[in-house]
Amino acid sequence: MIGWILFAIIGGAIIGYLGKMVAPGDRDNIPLWLTIACGIGGVIIGNFVYAIIWHSGNTNYDGPGFDWWRHIWQVVVAAVLVVLASGTSGRKKISA
Repeated sequence: MIGWILFAIIGGAIIGYLGKMVAPGDRDNIPLWLTIACGIGGVIIGNFVYAIIWHSGNTNYDGPGFDWWRHIWQVVVAAVLVVLASGTSGRKKISA
């Protein structure tokens, strides 16, 4: 259980950062903790959506090799979450 939580935090930080880079526009106005939260959400929701679409809901599917499509889904979901988070709670830019 602790290993899964640690994976979710570290993987979430990486996936959240990648999601922020993939998201359209300027998405640097959300704090780091929110980026990590979007990444964790991307990992969890991305895995679930991927499993439903390609493996009939089997979230424990462990096929041969590295599963690139699963991680692509995670990044895409994290990018959507970053866009939503940026729109609802982003810091305002101060213009001079």
